[in-house]
Amino acid sequence: MPTMRVRGVDLVYEVLGDRGSWVTVTPGGRRGMAGERVLGATIAEAGYRVLLHDRRNTGASGIAISGESESMEQAEDLLALMRGLRTGPAFIAGSSSGARMSLLLARHHPETVKALLLWRVTGGPYAAKRLAYNYYEQFLDAVTAGGMQAVCATEHFAAMIAANPANREALLGLGAEKFAAGMQTWLESFRRDADYPVAGISPTEMRQMTLPAICIPGNDRVHPAAGAQAAHRLLPFSIYREVLTNTVDVDVDFAGWEAKTGSLASHFIDFLRAADRAL
Repeated sequence: MPTMRVRGVDLVYEVLGDRGSWVTVTPGGRRGMAGERVLGATIAEAGYRVLLHDRRNTGASGIAISGESESMEQAEDLLALMRGLRTGPAFIAGSSSGARMSLLLARHHPETVKALLLWRVTGGPYAAKRLAYNYYEQFLDAVTAGGMQAVCATEHFAAMIAANPANREALLGLGAEKFAAGMQTWLESFRRDADYPVAGISPTEMRQMTLPAICIPGNDRVHPAAGAQAAHRLLPFSIYREVLTNTVDVDVDFAGWEAKTGSLASHFIDFLRAADRAL
């Protein structure tokens, strides 16, 4: 798998397809690119070049705990990766945390984004509390209890080390104090923006975004339909489509969305074709 060093961190990436407009696809959570490879391949089959990558601190990419906001750091990483590959402006697709990253990229670098494809948008008090723990608090607990060895043993970072053994030395090299300070900064940043209708970006900022967008709601506790509904209301040039309409009482409906990958891809391909014709 090719790797590019951007902004001091090694990013593992993959390009599917060899023609057509560029589309970046980013999963949610701290999941690696494999989580949306089937979706990316389906879009590529329709005549697009799809860029997948493991964000910093996900998959087999490198580890870097720095900056004021993890999502903003990842947005700047994606921009650097796009520039390194000379994609030019691209369609930016993201789910959950990938949607937050996509929105931040469009907000701060609108000239690089043709349109936004957002699904399973995060919002609401349950998600704000749950994700603060999932992304940051559990690792602060681990480093307090057992130092960096305990961090390396957590499920997420153990998987990153298995995917890329160099990540163990990267984590140990950070040291407990620097790791904890970085995680605390990210936690505070996340909390500041988590209570907006769309977590991570204010309504005012969203109303100012004039890019075309498609918003597809989630159906579980972390991704209630209200998140994508709010995104659609706030983004002035967005359309709203549905894939799963039955709410399920789980944090994340992985199985439901995996079964509907084809339907999701169909909505996105229709949107991409219409946007390409309009550009």
